[in-house]
Amino acid sequence: MRIIRFILLIVLTIVTSCRENSGKQLATIEGFSNIQKAIKNEFGDNAYFTDINIVHSASIGNIIGITVTKDPSSLKMGQWNQAQGVWKQNAEIFIDVPNGKKAADFMYQLDDKINLTTLGALIEQSKKQLQNEKNLNNPMLSTASIYFPKNGDISKTEYLVNFKPENGETTFRFYYKLNGELRKMDY
Repeated sequence: MRIIRFILLIVLTIVTSCRENSGKQLATIEGFSNIQKAIKNEFGDNAYFTDINIVHSASIGNIIGITVTKDPSSLKMGQWNQAQGVWKQNAEIFIDVPNGKKAADFMYQLDDKINLTTLGALIEQSKKQLQNEKNLNNPMLSTASIYFPKNGDISKTEYLVNFKPENGETTFRFYYKLNGELRKMDY
């Protein structure tokens, strides 16, 4: 019996330590695909969002902030953060929806139209552009997010990517349309 418990303890330790830690994921297509998987594992494949924001800190790693619900018709959403692999709810929000509209019309899901894999690709693209055009050796991702308009017009959704030089205060901001086309870059 002790041997079985010992084996179960070892297996549990291995499984727990091998979990994907979103905080350590790189700012790449694969890394952001893994972050999306972690979000879906926590909140389900059919969760609805109004906000996803990923802030990168050199000391902590990725800090993921989301506003999410599993049931849009409840008009209740939770604001959650994940840091160092641990999800914590910060607030509960009740939303107002205009008469005759559904709450889901003002939210999005992570699927083929809007996803973190695309955001990861745009991060890689932005980094290469900074290296080529601004001669930055190692630009550091500071923030990546999905902007979904408050009026629910999915065609106006944007991916936002911010970089900072390794030793500098300038923020380079990239704004991409839903289809991945660069709309604007400024600093």
